[in-house]
Amino acid sequence: MASDPAVPSANIPASAAPPLIARVLAVLAILIGGLCGGLIGFAVTDISCTDGCTGAASAVGLASAIGCAVGVAIVAVLALRAMAEWRAKEAMERAHRLPGAE
Repeated sequence: MASDPAVPSANIPASAAPPLIARVLAVLAILIGGLCGGLIGFAVTDISCTDGCTGAASAVGLASAIGCAVGVAIVAVLALRAMAEWRAKEAMERAHRLPGAE
């Protein structure tokens, strides 16, 4: 009886999604990157302003936070995709190895 290609075998993972811990760490990295970017943007604008422009510093801080979070998110998505592709490639290689050929 031939195996059905639609049914995943025991060697190949059913999902190409990265592990939960990797996704949680990616979200934490995005949040920390956004927080750091916002604090740096706020601090630089607040220090460079001489007449107490808290509103402008807040706006620049918010824009910096969004920009940094987007940048970190792009890197995190690329890293997670690369990790998923690596794991899928290893699983395919394991599945195609002949038993006893090692």
